Amino acid sequence: MKETVLKKFEELYGDADGAGVYFAPGRVNMIGEHTDYNGGHVFPCALTIGTYAAVKKRADRKLRFYSMNFDKMGVVESSLDDLTLSDKAGWTNYPKGVMWAFEKRGMKMDCGLDVVLNGNIPNGSGLSSSASLEVLTGFYLRDLFGFEVTNVELALIGQYSENNFNGMNCGIMDQFASAMGKKDNAIFLDTADLSYQYAPLVLDGAKIIVTNSNVKHSLVNSGYNTRRKESEQALADLQKVIKIETLGDLTEEEFEANKSAISDAVCAKRAKHAVYENRRTIRAVEALKNNNLKEFGELMNASHVSLRDDYEVSCEEIDVLVEEAWKVDGVIGSRITGGGFGGCTVNIVKDEAVETFKEKVGAAYKERVGKNADFYVVEIGDGPCKL
Repeated sequence: MKETVLKKFEELYGDADGAGVYFAPGRVNMIGEHTDYNGGHVFPCALTIGTYAAVKKRADRKLRFYSMNFDKMGVVESSLDDLTLSDKAGWTNYPKGVMWAFEKRGMKMDCGLDVVLNGNIPNGSGLSSSASLEVLTGFYLRDLFGFEVTNVELALIGQYSENNFNGMNCGIMDQFASAMGKKDNAIFLDTADLSYQYAPLVLDGAKIIVTNSNVKHSLVNSGYNTRRKESEQALADLQKVIKIETLGDLTEEEFEANKSAISDAVCAKRAKHAVYENRRTIRAVEALKNNNLKEFGELMNASHVSLRDDYEVSCEEIDVLVEEAWKVDGVIGSRITGGGFGGCTVNIVKDEAVETFKEKVGAAYKERVGKNADFYVVEIGDGPCKL
């Protein structure tokens, strides 16, 4: 990938001498979905797939971006004097948003950049290509301009830019997983205070398989922001009767005792998911520590049911993938992963069942929805780096 982006850089901009090459990973979340903006726990891990960039400083204030994944757009030109959101800027709104967020913190770039990108995260798959791009941008800005920011701050800057520049009201999980990834470990993160611990995720005799439904999701235009508003409304109602900061503060018992305070039935379902999913995530990490993969898988399955029925962020194609996975002997757990409305499922599958899993789920998916599914046996990797 390093040679690929440098070669394209030279082809487009004439000279790759002095260009640095950087990488930031995508992520998959094992359990803890839609809890990150509700003050709950999440359990994601960084992947060895992600986004690569060749970057070089310019002598003027011009910005030139090119993505090998969106080559039809060609080179998209902008300027440090025009860090504004626009439809025609397309995907470049993400790096521009990060630059804008750095400036908001008083970290100003003194010259423009030439950038070539190439990612091997399937676009629209729900494996956080946008967060990977945001963390990557922050990482190369820090390196090139000497900005003093930690990796945790890179995650926060990425989230801030996506919320306030791109208009996507996401939580912190995706950026945190990309910025703080550690090989062979998932991150048990409490999103209420950003305390975290690494938990080894080396599965003895099993693989993590991500199945792509090839249903593209665009969260800004989907029900994601609506779900967040519904959760906030439920929280506001509950705060009238119980002293809590977030839905993540509640146990299941406390929720059940106070849920009648939530005036809207839909909002009550959203809150139920947030509370129960947070507790499932805490139990799942405990199960993993005790080498109880069976319980971990059962909690993954319960997570999917809750996301399907209470949070309503699944879709027909994803439900088919999960239902068919559950039928295969050797599947320990299967659920939707990511923001929802399409994208991917994450599955833990025993080694001896991997090929059967791909064959059976792939065939049933084709038969039931008329689409092909893609399967990735994923590896857990480190956070961002300069190559």
